[in-house]
Amino acid sequence: MATALWRSSLRQFCVTRSRLWKPERHAASVAQRIEAKRREALDGGGDVGKEKQHQKGKLTARERIDLLLDPGTFREMDMFVEHNCTDFGMEKLKTAGDGMVTGQGRINGRPVYLYCQDFTLRGGSLSWANAQKIMKVQDKALDAGVPIIGLNDSGGARIQEGVGSLAGYGEIFCRNVTSSGVIPQLSLILGPCAGGAVYSPALTDFTIMVKDTSYMFVTGPDVVKEVLSEVVSTEDLGGAKVHTSKSGVAHLAYDNDVEALSRTRELLSFFPLNNKDKPPVVPTSDPSDRVVTSLNGVVPPDSSQPYDILDVIRPVVDDGDFFELQAAFAKNIVVGYGRMGGQTVGFVANQPTRQAGCLDINASNKAARFIRFCDAFNIPIVTFVDVPGFLPGYLQETGGIIRHGAKLLFAYAEATVPKIAFITRKAYGGAYDVMSSKHLRGDMNYAWPTAEVAVMGAKGAVNIIFKKKTPEEKLKCVEEYETAFANPFPAAQRGFIDDIVQPSDTRRIIINDLDVLRNKEQRGPWRKHGNIPL
Repeated sequence: MATALWRSSLRQFCVTRSRLWKPERHAASVAQRIEAKRREALDGGGDVGKEKQHQKGKLTARERIDLLLDPGTFREMDMFVEHNCTDFGMEKLKTAGDGMVTGQGRINGRPVYLYCQDFTLRGGSLSWANAQKIMKVQDKALDAGVPIIGLNDSGGARIQEGVGSLAGYGEIFCRNVTSSGVIPQLSLILGPCAGGAVYSPALTDFTIMVKDTSYMFVTGPDVVKEVLSEVVSTEDLGGAKVHTSKSGVAHLAYDNDVEALSRTRELLSFFPLNNKDKPPVVPTSDPSDRVVTSLNGVVPPDSSQPYDILDVIRPVVDDGDFFELQAAFAKNIVVGYGRMGGQTVGFVANQPTRQAGCLDINASNKAARFIRFCDAFNIPIVTFVDVPGFLPGYLQETGGIIRHGAKLLFAYAEATVPKIAFITRKAYGGAYDVMSSKHLRGDMNYAWPTAEVAVMGAKGAVNIIFKKKTPEEKLKCVEEYETAFANPFPAAQRGFIDDIVQPSDTRRIIINDLDVLRNKEQRGPWRKHGNIPL
């Protein structure tokens, strides 16, 4: 009896369901829901949020992506992801995408992955859900061996999620470290970036900021005022000017989002896709054997008179196109990228117009990090040397110039890419050794006729060696010392200099050597890693 009743009810249910269930109606409903969620994700914070961004002089997340990538190449991922927080009424505040846009695209025809925080939606705050979106593109970029770019514009951790948000940051940081030296990682700071969020950009290879609209700091002005009773503005504490000229945290800063995104595209063009790849070669009409006659007179006859080292670098590179990094920080040393015969080259050069080109703490750190990036990504290094030594003084010694200077020495000695160096004028003391000398496995080391390789300058040496002599006798000793050492012959006679060359031949020599060293291999003993003096 019960079984018959159950069967009758089941038949009735099936009849009713067949009458009501319309597969085509269900498919249309799903399609409508998908389209509604897609519009929701694309809309972000809506017209009001977009207008607020524009009023601040900032672009929206999707506008930024459109400018950064080649037209029509963006493939978005995880558009429908939503957070799962239920505290503080957050279950009522769910939006598709959750304030984070991630995906893949192309820049100059080459693949990249990216993520972009959407400030118009809950201030671009980091939730566990959108952190997972970042983690996914980080993993995919590493697996595919292509660069990853992060566009930062966020109020920080989503407070309502507590430790879940903090866990998201930790997972992102770990992936930054795992990818370091394997794929290029670039960070653009296009708005606020505060608290723990700052450490992801700090772990990447290059940080690019926008003047007046972006800032980075661990603790903001309000906390500084409360804890230290100091009043400081957001700009003075963590603006683009501070980080490109004083802290060295940022490599580049531009006037607006459009310029920053455009220059990011240009910077990326110098790099290979990964550490197993070679940098792209760009066709050039600039002759490889071009004689650079201007270099013959660039170094003044008076060794105490400064000259601009950029007047050496720019005439040498293809078409005079030199992409300088950290130009406002540690101005006594110049680093940046150019091309020689179409091939990417990293340049390091002492700048005689600033502190006579002396090496100091900031210059050592700046150049060492640049060299290590070049070495990780198979970019040859060309060094122009004009260094009277390490900067003396109480502040430098107590600030750790020994430890910081050792970083630069370590970076040059460790690098296995082709290393070519030209001594244009002074190469004194320990700084001679540090600046890509033959003793640090330099491949080709040259000197211009104006080169001086010595323990120190003539006057300083004479005052130590002949301190008991009269001033008149010391003048004669200075002349003798300059005759003996203020030239490239002593180093060349010992084989520490491969050749003394005319400055005008510098471009031709570099391009020829790069071709010879194209397949250079250099291996050291097995080790887990070196212990660079951090």
